[in-house]
Amino acid sequence: MTEPTTIITAIIFFLIDWLIKIAFIIYIPRKRNPSSAIAWLMVLFILPYVGIILFLLIGSPKLSKNRRNKQRYIHSLIDKNSPVKSNQFGSIDTNYINKIRPITELVYELGRFHSLEGNKVKILPEYDKAIEDIVKEIDKAEDFVHIEYFIIALDNTTQAFFDAMERAVKRGVSVRLMFDAMGYRAYPRRKEMKQELTRIGVDWHTMLPIKLSRRGYNRPDLRNHRKIVVIDDKFAYIGSQNMVDRSYHRKDDIYYDELVAKISGPAINACNAIFAGDWFTETGENISKEVNITKLAEKTGKTVIQMLPSGPNFDHANNARLFANLIHSAEKKIVITNPYFVPNEAILDAVTSAALRGVEVILINSESMDQWMVGHAQRSFYEELLTAGVKIFLYKKPILLHSKHMTIDNDIAVVGSSNMDIRSFELDLECLMIAFDKGVVKDLEKVQKQNLGRSRQISLNSWKKRSLWQDFRDSISRLTSALQ
Repeated sequence: MTEPTTIITAIIFFLIDWLIKIAFIIYIPRKRNPSSAIAWLMVLFILPYVGIILFLLIGSPKLSKNRRNKQRYIHSLIDKNSPVKSNQFGSIDTNYINKIRPITELVYELGRFHSLEGNKVKILPEYDKAIEDIVKEIDKAEDFVHIEYFIIALDNTTQAFFDAMERAVKRGVSVRLMFDAMGYRAYPRRKEMKQELTRIGVDWHTMLPIKLSRRGYNRPDLRNHRKIVVIDDKFAYIGSQNMVDRSYHRKDDIYYDELVAKISGPAINACNAIFAGDWFTETGENISKEVNITKLAEKTGKTVIQMLPSGPNFDHANNARLFANLIHSAEKKIVITNPYFVPNEAILDAVTSAALRGVEVILINSESMDQWMVGHAQRSFYEELLTAGVKIFLYKKPILLHSKHMTIDNDIAVVGSSNMDIRSFELDLECLMIAFDKGVVKDLEKVQKQNLGRSRQISLNSWKKRSLWQDFRDSISRLTSALQ
């Protein structure tokens, strides 16, 4: 190749390289949070060819257009068939209604479910007893049992759950079960489990199976992380707990503490509707008439509840918007219990601003780390949080506090499956229960007190004494956590 040709070729490659980079600079920040956009651009500039391949494979944080269209259809069914057309507040004090009305209106616009009065909530903070309670109610089921878990496994702890499903099927109860297509694969006896579900007559399906077709392709790390059980029109369960042994069959000494909320009353309709929507998305079968979302379940208490689904099938990061809004609304106290706290800019600003304006802010994390990158990413925020006045407690090893709940002042409680990290905001399908009730907050405060008693508080001075290597490791983990 002659010298002029070599120069021309080099110029062409140089121009193409910069055209690609300029195109990415224009395209990537569109509809993407700033930290994620910056992380992607850094990868593409530092490792352009590897970065392009990665971006093509996992660059889109949204589910396929087909699935998002199904979600819009589900919203239309909910709007059309909902037995209520506005938020319900019951006999709540007028001043309190004025405080929570903006929150309930936001939640409705995001998830299409109104707040509903007349509910009762029981907090179940003990792992095995929560499973026992679910088994007990399945044994009373008369019409249907709907189950949705990120992880389900057949083991000594969950055998009673499988036995209860079998008994229900034999009684003529319709038992439907969904579990994440990737979430169950890390656990033993997975093939035997699927065979057992088929043998006992459960109608089961995996959620978000990996498909390579252009129409059905979703990036493989988009997962359904919800945990929902609905039994007839009587009870629903929602929380952090999967259906697996408390050890999660790990090789190390880590085991898990969880929390589940048991709901009765009209809010069950929303839980049913969320399950029915996921069932329709995965199977194409519309069961909305069977689960009767057009008529509210009977009132069982006085608690006002609103349900909020979130995930990459929605236009917005529903859970992140709710968390930020709730934190900004706090006047006296915020307690956040979450195993993975890697906030986006809005939530970080909300938390630190709340502490700076005098609100007592308590964050309960864990010493144990079952996800190395996420564990170190969340530690990269500690100095900023501590400087603002946030009190940070670490649940002592070897237990990992996997519970996910929050209380705002003394009258708002949130329980669900959602972590407070970029993955749960952008990539995972989640579900939250918001309870506007002092009684529910008091019940959660008892659990919080127990958790704090098992934790150690870290101080700003001690945290600043960490080594440069520890800071570097946390900072790198924080950067990769934004790569969504």
